Amino acid sequence: MSRNVSVNSGSLRFVQNISVGPHVFQGDEPRENGGKDAGPDPFELILAALGACASTTVQMYAGRKQWPLEGVHVVLSYANVPAEGRADSGTRLGTVDGIDMGLSFDGDLSEAQQSRLLEIAGKCPIHRLLTSPVPIQTKLLVPSSLSI
Repeated sequence: MSRNVSVNSGSLRFVQNISVGPHVFQGDEPRENGGKDAGPDPFELILAALGACASTTVQMYAGRKQWPLEGVHVVLSYANVPAEGRADSGTRLGTVDGIDMGLSFDGDLSEAQQSRLLEIAGKCPIHRLLTSPVPIQTKLLVPSSLSI
């Protein structure tokens, strides 16, 4: 399954015009980074993708199980968090990039069902993508062939 996304710089500094199939929207940098805040920044786009994927995955799972899930609420934040590990383990001490994701569920669900849904959220495709090594091949495109 191939997914194509096109991103082109806009007329305003840092504004990016993003096309995903028939969907068109903008990304930008916050004002404190010199942008116009005309759209989500790249970190917010990743958080939105993770939240949407986790919510959808949980809804699909609950539907298959015929559980009374009526709604999912996901709150995400990106931050530098303390690195874990011992000095002698080879793990760099200090801070690392991290994502905090919290979920709440609407519906008459047992604690066991909520616990399982939380586990399932951590197995969504975007979560797996972000927590695995992802090779990215970057190449120069000639203007006449702007497709990958």
